[in-house]
Amino acid sequence: MTAASATTPLAMLAMPEKGASRLAMQAMLVVGGTLLLTLSAKTKVVLGPVDLSLQTLAILLIATTFGMRLAVATLALYLVEGAMGFPVFQSTPEKGIGLAYMMGSTGGYLIGFVAMAAIAGWAADRGWDRSAFKLFGAMLVAEAAMMACGFGWLAVLIGAEKAWTFGVVPFIVPDLVKVALASAIVPAVWALIPGKARG
Repeated sequence: MTAASATTPLAMLAMPEKGASRLAMQAMLVVGGTLLLTLSAKTKVVLGPVDLSLQTLAILLIATTFGMRLAVATLALYLVEGAMGFPVFQSTPEKGIGLAYMMGSTGGYLIGFVAMAAIAGWAADRGWDRSAFKLFGAMLVAEAAMMACGFGWLAVLIGAEKAWTFGVVPFIVPDLVKVALASAIVPAVWALIPGKARG
């Protein structure tokens, strides 16, 4: 395996090297990623007062498949879509749309999604997506960064104690499960790819 291929995220394996075709495929991945994010946001399990979605799992998989730059671009486009009023977020349009929704209780988490994608994508760019152990560590940091953003904004709105109780604690175990799942899936996919295809 060459040094370049050892640090190439999964999506880059089938990417044209340069030109309009490369840009077109990158654009398709970004748009497709926002569709996956929307679908994952709408797929939820209601546990008491908290709705749990598959969105953080989708973000981690997108980030480690796309790499940092494309993953951040995907999350940025997703936020732009939401700001423009498209019902792409969890509980939209029933709980509001656009910037008004984004400035509400989920605003910090939405910004945290970008940080999560950047950290997990950064790890993939360095080949950590081949190792479940390394990837789990990176994804754990990404998860913590996202939760910190969410907690910080929620604390401004409702106070630190309530933000911790309602905005962090209910998500700890479910999100750890999603981190573990994502960190197992991506290396498993790499293991299925023939050595020549990897470099």
